[in-house]
Amino acid sequence: MKNTTLLLMLFFFSVAFSQKKLEEVKVESNKKGIQKSLSKTANTIVVSGKELLKAACCNLAESFETNPTIDVNFSDALTGTKQIKMLGLTSPYLMITEENIPSVRGASQAYGLSFTPGTWVESLQITKGAGSVVNGFESISGQINTELIKPMKDIPFFLNAYGASDSRFELNTHFNTKVSNHWATSLYLHGNARVAKNDMNHDGFLDNPLGKQVNLVNRWQYSNPETGWVSFINFKYMKDEKQTGELNFDKNRDQLTTNYWGSEINTNRFDFTSKVGYVFKDMPFQSIGFQNAYSNHNQDSYFGLNQYNIKQQSYYSNLIFNSIISNTMHKFAAGVNFTYDKYAEYVNLSDVSRTDNSAGTFFEYTFDDNDKFSLILGGRLDYHNRLGAFFTPRLHVKYNPWNKAVLRFSAGRGKRVANIFAENQQLFASSRVFSILDTNGKIYGLNPEIAWNYGWSFTQNFNFFGKPADVTLDFYRTDFQNQAIVDLFQSSHQVLFYNLKGKSYANSFQLDFNIEIIKHLNLRTAYKYYDISTDYLSGSFQRPMQAKHRFFGNLEYETHIVEKGKQWKFDYTFNWLGKQQLPNTASNPSQDQLPEYSPSFGIMNTQITRTFSSCFEMYIGVENMGNYRQNKAILGNDNPFGPNFDTSIIYAPVFGQMYYAGLRFKIK
Repeated sequence: MKNTTLLLMLFFFSVAFSQKKLEEVKVESNKKGIQKSLSKTANTIVVSGKELLKAACCNLAESFETNPTIDVNFSDALTGTKQIKMLGLTSPYLMITEENIPSVRGASQAYGLSFTPGTWVESLQITKGAGSVVNGFESISGQINTELIKPMKDIPFFLNAYGASDSRFELNTHFNTKVSNHWATSLYLHGNARVAKNDMNHDGFLDNPLGKQVNLVNRWQYSNPETGWVSFINFKYMKDEKQTGELNFDKNRDQLTTNYWGSEINTNRFDFTSKVGYVFKDMPFQSIGFQNAYSNHNQDSYFGLNQYNIKQQSYYSNLIFNSIISNTMHKFAAGVNFTYDKYAEYVNLSDVSRTDNSAGTFFEYTFDDNDKFSLILGGRLDYHNRLGAFFTPRLHVKYNPWNKAVLRFSAGRGKRVANIFAENQQLFASSRVFSILDTNGKIYGLNPEIAWNYGWSFTQNFNFFGKPADVTLDFYRTDFQNQAIVDLFQSSHQVLFYNLKGKSYANSFQLDFNIEIIKHLNLRTAYKYYDISTDYLSGSFQRPMQAKHRFFGNLEYETHIVEKGKQWKFDYTFNWLGKQQLPNTASNPSQDQLPEYSPSFGIMNTQITRTFSSCFEMYIGVENMGNYRQNKAILGNDNPFGPNFDTSIIYAPVFGQMYYAGLRFKIK
């Protein structure tokens, strides 16, 4: 496989040197890939498209490798799916939006981040703590908003080709045209496939799934500054197929039999979104916006003998009015929204289908003196057919005590429905028996999850020996009033779901230090401490597969841009994870037992990019340079239909070293 990668790299370089000379263009200013603002009220970090190019960023789930705010972990030993965490909590507690419309939720929670290719993304906005009430009531630990490339600003053509030693290949093409002075449209086509079987740890199971994905989006943008109208219309279609399991598994022969253990996860999804906005011509501070979204998500899957099928049809509508009170120091946003979710969900032979809908109204007041102090105070009142009527308050405060410093505080309440099967699909790839202990609640017999999140953040920019630097300290705490507990400690052979019986909290402390060592050489570091504890039936434990201590380091260097945009770019990232609490395996035979805690370990990634012009560049990289792999990734792998089989206890990489190479070509 390494020889294949070398041949691929040589081919890319031969193509590069045979390119004709391209016209010279203007060079844009060198902006940081991750930007922290001293003026924004909320603790929001902006990640630009430039940052996403620093790693093998094939989809949104893989776009946080060089970002210390988000933790990235594998969810299981089979699907290769990467799970993100913020403030020590998994992605269901994050509100994930696309252009401020909720996107990854419900049926798409497990794999939805892999459905947005990285090349589509213009920027990411990551907000720590309680999010805005404008976007809904579900956010608990924060919000990640994805902004896609705008047709009015896009280039006519973009091509990205990628290949990796894990037999994954990918192609992205963007086509863009301006139809008129006010209309522009983009067509994005994405395809990826993994075509060969890999078993680097020799346990008889695929390290990564075979699969293919076809993904396309057609975006339309209308903009007329003279009239004040602007609109976006998106059509998306995605088909994703994954096959994993034993090396000898044949889906046409062995599906749902005990010949060989295998799994397929097949997903079809269609999305339509529209955003219409109007800025009042004589009052630029006043606007009205109307968002609408429809999605149809259909997943058919089986994991050995376990079958899980879910179809979700959703509709979302949000009407927002923005204006001022007296002057622009006092702004407000008010509106109403509606959400409808119809789930057709089947767990083996059990029908757990349901329909959820909610309607709400919100008001958010912003005070900003454009100098030192600002605040955002918001509240919303919602009625949900299962959760009843409830109120959601949120607060963000910012204060600049002195030059180049900012102090922030936030607090807020979140409430959500836990989709316990969709959010824990990795547990189907085990012999664990699913048991729901509570029956009086309205969602699978459980009550809704309710939590308060509050915290503070301090950032200081300064010069260190004449070089620009910054330091950030933040602390956040999440207190659960109720939580849908996923208990892997009671038994090695069960997973229990029940309402929180005691206390559950998550404390998150993070210290960042960034400095430009010399011109174009930047160092980014972060230390994170997580104190996360939950009361289970058998006692209080740290959240499983969550390291208490983490360290992050990123070093990037860019050479000076020379003739016709030629440049070298180098990037190195190091992640160290301390020991992690592991689920209970004490009742397994000794060969299928794991210790109470995992060992600590470090992961190194690096990438080199050669820019030949403003229109063409190539990149090569290595992930997991140290070739660290989890010692025993699959329990009971010698008897996958036996009582000890479990692929879900994953705390480290399974595949080992992964080499990749690619190219990017533009027509401007």
